[in-house]
Amino acid sequence: MNTAIVHIDCATDSIPEVAEALAALEGVSEVYSVAGGVDLIAIVRVPRFDDIAEVIAGKISKTPGVVNSETFVAFRAYSKHDLEDAFAIGLPDAD
Repeated sequence: MNTAIVHIDCATDSIPEVAEALAALEGVSEVYSVAGGVDLIAIVRVPRFDDIAEVIAGKISKTPGVVNSETFVAFRAYSKHDLEDAFAIGLPDAD
């Protein structure tokens, strides 16, 4: 799975509508409304690397209300949850 994190600037009066439209796009797994330098952050997960361009340039950037975006392609994921699953061997918790 290929993952990209997309920072999105929106027209201020349409952030909720843009977020809902983006969340409905194929390839977009999550959309977060955030405080900070951007209005929304979208997580794109697609099976082929070439699909990232299709989702971002072909769908996200063409969504009404999207003013600008900046994309970060993930190389590797690090997660406490992934580590817990990797080391779980089916024994009950010691608690």
